[in-house]
Amino acid sequence: MPDRTPRLLCCVLLALAAGCTTVGPAAGPVADRPAPGRELDAGGLRAAVVTDAELGPGYAVTLLTPGQDTAPDQERETADRPACQPVLDAVAPGKAASGPTAEADLSVTRKGDPHAALYAGLLAFGPGRAERLQGELEQVLAHCTGFTSVAGGGAAPGRGVQTRHRLTRTDTPTPEGADAATAFTLTNESGTATLSQHALLARVGTALAVFSTVGTDKEPAAEPDPEVVRAQLAKLRAAQRPDGRPR
Repeated sequence: MPDRTPRLLCCVLLALAAGCTTVGPAAGPVADRPAPGRELDAGGLRAAVVTDAELGPGYAVTLLTPGQDTAPDQERETADRPACQPVLDAVAPGKAASGPTAEADLSVTRKGDPHAALYAGLLAFGPGRAERLQGELEQVLAHCTGFTSVAGGGAAPGRGVQTRHRLTRTDTPTPEGADAATAFTLTNESGTATLSQHALLARVGTALAVFSTVGTDKEPAAEPDPEVVRAQLAKLRAAQRPDGRPR
């Protein structure tokens, strides 16, 4: 599986931040919404990354340099459905210039359980932006359930490498500590085996936390480890409080 796969959802959000204008439905009356929390800068977001010790024995957390696990320059892919183009533009380097105010990426593994391995991305935004982006992602999932991309071949019809993609939104409960959650599975059906990524996006105040796992048709992507999700959301929530401490 390409190295860029675990980062796809973060990249989709970056592409939306860079210019997608579809706005999702509001999350309910303003009076019913929790306080948004303070906006985090790069240092604050990195400090909000969960640690080995906070997860307990057997867990290992690796803090990544944003972009270090993406693929090198590649030919631009074109979607057969224009509404799905942001998904493809997102995985092309340099397409999402505006992005969030800060980003922190990490991978988490657990000794003796390879299926528990997951990638997580934390994205900080200005007030109201995280909520809007989650609504826009819902719109992408609704309109891009299946599409085909073509890379290379120039303008000649029928030329280039074609890849079939499928996006499936899945029902998910809102995890403890999150304001809202969206989950989906992305599949790449261009080869002899179907490759898949299962992703959970959780909105916490002014930030978004993305948790994803990868798999195949024979070994489907697992649900993100609930212990990792719970601990990371709690720490991200605490970081947005004025004193930066849990309650």
